[in-house]
Amino acid sequence: MEPRQQDERPVESAAPEIRPDGELMRRASRECGVSLGACYGCKKCSNGCPLSFAMDLHPYQVVRLAQLGQIGELKRARTIWVCASCQTCLTRCPNQVDLPRFMDWLKQELAMEGGPVPEEKTLLFHRIFLREVASRGRVFEGSLMGRYMLATGGAFGPEAMKNARLGLAMFRRGRLKLMPSRIRDRRWLRALFAKPAHGQREARP
Repeated sequence: MEPRQQDERPVESAAPEIRPDGELMRRASRECGVSLGACYGCKKCSNGCPLSFAMDLHPYQVVRLAQLGQIGELKRARTIWVCASCQTCLTRCPNQVDLPRFMDWLKQELAMEGGPVPEEKTLLFHRIFLREVASRGRVFEGSLMGRYMLATGGAFGPEAMKNARLGLAMFRRGRLKLMPSRIRDRRWLRALFAKPAHGQREARP
């Protein structure tokens, strides 16, 4: 009688253990005023999001990972850089969890860390946008797009020409200014970018 052969199928590795950590939720509540614990996973944010097709994590999954303290997963996600802050998720949320505000805060946290992000061009646009705000208190579209195109090497490419034609059409319709404008009192603006608030690091653009 031949001995019974052992089952040679590979043993499936167990899923990595997740140890919930509430520190990220506490920091979000303290530094940007968003109560992530109020989310109970109804998924209305994801069902209404117009950009969910381009996201690797749905908005409700971002909140869930934040509730579990999985900051590493959020750093690797494209979703926070794809989010357009259109406020649709906040409008649909029954508990008014301000997810766009949390994503903006998380973007700034990752930008200040200086590490790699999934969407490098979006981070570049984010930094140029903040520089515009820091210098004038308002964003001048001509300067914003000019700096962005120069930084991405597309100053004279087809994309730049396309944007130039669009800018000219907007200018003719009075939707784009020729010269930038500034807010009058910029003291509070300088303080905003120079002084950490609620234990945050320096918010330089």
